[in-house]
Amino acid sequence: MAVLLAVIGTALYLRFEKHLDDTINEGLRSRADVVSTLIQRDGGGRLDAAGSSVLVERAESFTQILDDRGAVVDASPRLGSQPLLTVQQDAAALRRPLIVNRPNPIEPQEPSRLLATAVKAGDRRLVVVVGTATDDRVSQLHNLIVVLTVGGAIALLLASLAGYGAATAALRPVDAMRRKADEITEEDPGERLPVGMADDEIKRLGTTLNRMLVRLERAVDRERAFVADASHELRTPLAILKAEIELALRGDRSQAQLREALESAAEETDRLAELAEALLVIARAEGGRLPLMRSPVQPAQLLEDVAVRFRARLGASERALVVGDVAAVTLDADPRRLEQALDNLVENALQHGDGTIHLGAAADNGTVVLHVRDEGPGFPPEFIDEAFERFTRADHARGRGGAGLGLSIVQLIARAHGGEARAENDPGGGARVSIELPIGRGATAPAGEIRSPVA
Repeated sequence: MAVLLAVIGTALYLRFEKHLDDTINEGLRSRADVVSTLIQRDGGGRLDAAGSSVLVERAESFTQILDDRGAVVDASPRLGSQPLLTVQQDAAALRRPLIVNRPNPIEPQEPSRLLATAVKAGDRRLVVVVGTATDDRVSQLHNLIVVLTVGGAIALLLASLAGYGAATAALRPVDAMRRKADEITEEDPGERLPVGMADDEIKRLGTTLNRMLVRLERAVDRERAFVADASHELRTPLAILKAEIELALRGDRSQAQLREALESAAEETDRLAELAEALLVIARAEGGRLPLMRSPVQPAQLLEDVAVRFRARLGASERALVVGDVAAVTLDADPRRLEQALDNLVENALQHGDGTIHLGAAADNGTVVLHVRDEGPGFPPEFIDEAFERFTRADHARGRGGAGLGLSIVQLIARAHGGEARAENDPGGGARVSIELPIGRGATAPAGEIRSPVA
C-alpha cells in the first residue's frame, strides 16, 4: 500500500507540475505575442507610449527587448540595462523559442521563468524576452507535497488498519482450526476441525484436513483392531502350547502320551511361526517396505513349482491339483512372494474347499491373471466383500482353522506388484481367487497352452 500510494502521489505531483508549467508557458507565449505585434507595428524596436505599458511590471511580470548581439533595446523600468540572456542564449532564441529558468532579476531570492522568441522589426531581428516570477508555482508544489505526505500517511494508516482487520478476520478460522488440532489426541481421534460457512480457500483447507483426520482415524482403528486380533490369535496357540508342555512335564505320562504332547506342541509352534511371519509381511507392506526381489518369472514354471510342493498332501487327502491353461508370458515380479501368495490360496482351497484344485494363468489386456479354483461350496455371499480383510474367516465358528491372514497377505503381495487380488464364486461352482498382475517389460504375446495335471 505504501508503494501504491507513493506511485499515485508521484503521478499526481508530476501531473500537477506539468499543468502549472503549461499554464505559465501559455501565459508567457501570450505576452510574447502581444509584445511582438507591437514591435512589428512600431518597426523600430521600441514601443510607443501606448504600447510601452507591456514593459511595465504588472504583478510579477517583466519584459525586455534585445538585439541580435544581445544588447538591451528596451526593457521594463526595474530591469535596468543588464540583459536577461547571455549572448549564446540570445543567438539560440533567434533560431527558435527558448525557455530559461533563472533567479528573478527583480527579486533574486525568488525563481522566475523567461520565454525568448525572435521577432523582425523592419530590417532588424530582435529578441523579445518576457518573464514572470514562479514563486507561486514553488509554493503550490510544496503545498501539494505536504497534502500528499499527510494524506498518504493517513491513508496508509487507515489501509493498514483495514488490512489488518480483514486479515485477522480471514485468518480467525485458521487459528480456530489450529487450536482444535492442538486438542486432538490419539485417545480421541474422532474430533474434527471447525469449518467456516464461507466457500473459500480456508473452508477447503479445513475440509481437506478433516478428510485427512478421517483417514487417520480409520488407520488408528485398523491398527487397534490389528493388535487386538493378533493378540487374540496368539493367545490360543500359546495357551495350547503351554498346556501341552505342562502335561509333558508330568511324571505319570506314558511315552505315547509324551510323544503326542510334543507333536501337538510342535504343531502349535509351527502355527505361531506362520502367524509371526504373516504379521511381519503385513507390517512391512503397510510401512511401504515389503521387499521384492524382482526377476523375469514364467507363470508356467511358477504354477508347476507350487503343484510339486503340494503333491504329497494332495495324495494323502485323495484330492487332485490341475495346472490348466497357462499363458506364455513373462512377469517382472518376485517369484518367492508370488509362490507365497499361491501357497496361501492352495492351502485355503485344501482346508475349506472340495474336489479338484485348478491353477491357471491367462493374459488379458497387458495383465496376467493367476487364479486358484476349487470345486467346493464357494464363499458365503456376505464374505466376498470382506474376504481380504485381516483376521476375517468364512467359518467364524472354526476354532483352529487359521488366523484369517492368508487372503490378506495375498492382496498385499498383489498390490506390492502393482496388481490386485479378487475373490468370487466361479459360475461352474466352487471358490475362485485371482491375482491380476501387470506384464513385465520383457513380455511376449500368448503363444500356446500348457496342461500339466498333477495327482
